Amino acid sequence: MPSFNSNLIHPTKIVCIGKNYAAHIEEMGGLKPDDMTVFLKPPTALSDTLHATLDETLHYETEICLLMHAGQVQGLAVGFDLTKRETQNGLKKQGLPWERAKAFDGAAVISDFVTAPDSLDDLHLTLHVNGELRQQGHVSMMLYPPQIILNELDHFMTLCDQDIIMTGTPAGVGPVEAGSEYKATVYSGDQVLVSHTWVAV
Repeated sequence: MPSFNSNLIHPTKIVCIGKNYAAHIEEMGGLKPDDMTVFLKPPTALSDTLHATLDETLHYETEICLLMHAGQVQGLAVGFDLTKRETQNGLKKQGLPWERAKAFDGAAVISDFVTAPDSLDDLHLTLHVNGELRQQGHVSMMLYPPQIILNELDHFMTLCDQDIIMTGTPAGVGPVEAGSEYKATVYSGDQVLVSHTWVAV
């Protein structure tokens, strides 16, 4: 489970922002939503293990993750919003919620948190799979950058201490492959803030 300052994180919820990068919306064949897309994962979704398959093939979506304390961003991590894409597509066609595809046990694989920088305006992430760059995205590419996410959530949701916000994924998502190495990194400018490598099982 993820930790911050050597203490395990116990969120009441994981708040996920969907469709937050235009290029990802395009690659998924979707439309830009009129309002910020929000869905939740339960705390039981947290996992240290990057699975390739749980009942069906899982897809990775690399995201910048924010740790909340007293209404402010205290920590920062990198993680995967794992998705059962086949199930999600079926749910979308029926106009049904995504929980079966997004909120299952093991669906949130997140690194340990580090102290967040004073400014979140120059954050960007990369994902390398077996050394090959698969995903990259800067907060300037987000439809809703971190401060706007916080403002929007404040209208209808209380963020408790240790709650986690997953801020959306850039283009380049795909199936997790067992045995492959996934190195995800978050930067502030040229500085590496947090980096973690998982080998999929």
